[in-house]
Amino acid sequence: MEKFNPADKIQDLQYFGEFGGVNPSISDSSTYTFLSAKTMFDTFEGNAEGCYLYSRHSSPSNLYLDKALAAMEGTENANVSASGMGAITPTLLQLCSAGDHIVSSRTIYGGTYAFLKNFTPRFGIKTTFVDITKLDLVEAAITSATKVLYCETVSNPLLEVADIARLAKIAKEHNLKLVVDNTFSPLSVAPISLGADIVIHSLTKYINGSSDTVGGVTCASSEFINSLKDVNSGASMLLGPTMDSLRSASVMKNLRTLHIRMKQHSYNAMYLATKFEKNGLKVVYPGLESHPSNELYASMINPEYGFGGMMTIDAGNIEKANELMELMQEKNLGYLAVSLGFYKTLFSAPGTSTSSEIPLEEQKEMGLTDGLIRFSIGLDNDIERTYQSMKECMLALGVL
Repeated sequence: MEKFNPADKIQDLQYFGEFGGVNPSISDSSTYTFLSAKTMFDTFEGNAEGCYLYSRHSSPSNLYLDKALAAMEGTENANVSASGMGAITPTLLQLCSAGDHIVSSRTIYGGTYAFLKNFTPRFGIKTTFVDITKLDLVEAAITSATKVLYCETVSNPLLEVADIARLAKIAKEHNLKLVVDNTFSPLSVAPISLGADIVIHSLTKYINGSSDTVGGVTCASSEFINSLKDVNSGASMLLGPTMDSLRSASVMKNLRTLHIRMKQHSYNAMYLATKFEKNGLKVVYPGLESHPSNELYASMINPEYGFGGMMTIDAGNIEKANELMELMQEKNLGYLAVSLGFYKTLFSAPGTSTSSEIPLEEQKEMGLTDGLIRFSIGLDNDIERTYQSMKECMLALGVL
């Protein structure tokens, strides 16, 4: 059987602009005209192929990107949105109604956690948070009301790895939908090929890669994507998280270099993680043999794209972590900033930033220490030079 390679699927896509351009033309319109009233009616009813009505419904630029991202994840269809949360929230609301239940990984993006913990209960949707690496706890949390099993391929920020194939088996046994946020591992992992039903990305991160655009996508079957976009009952249609056409075109251009960027992000992260672990730092990186899910992740990934660009170190306490991040920024080693996938290294203390929505007692329970620094390793050309400079900062502050 031919091995699924997402980069090949992206490369094989070929679009022509309206005037023969090598880039598809950007549709900079919110509404579209019709030559006949009947065609407008047919389009509203969904019976007119190739016609556009209103850009909240769809636009040519968004549909180009939909097709490319569906090809990348190996799904029938996709729906882009104005942010990662603009993909996550409609997807879960489309799958669940009042009285339904979700089983979710406990270590997920803070915004997703807050949505499931604080927002969906207002609509009668409850969530049980579990250690996704312990499958017996996952099974024990499932009830007759459960509709969704939710996880991240590599969790934010602790970098725990979900066994997607085994989670998919559990989901199918209980007639659940397995929804996987694959933001940390594009190209490296193809969740659909491992049995997932729906894959989500924050396009803001690696896929766009230039920290200038916010976006998201839901990749799934045509049946599910069509339900999201249904004019009468679709959560994406009715909540309106529509992506702007100019932003779609921007992401589309950056998508073409994703395979090159992911290889360099992964190479650099593995290099630094290996060096700092040898120096005696507490380092978490899925590519290290010391990572509890190293063998599992190695069996899941396309090795060409490596173990990803995310790693954490523990500086001991929040004061030392803050000092180190400020010094590294001063030395031009990167930015003290949230998010990931930028060409420069980004670092933050997730307990007080991207995971601040999670209560302190729950952070402690899941192992999120206040000295933890999350790194999104950049595309540095001379990674040994970067290592030496980071090491000097750590030595100066007594972290090493």
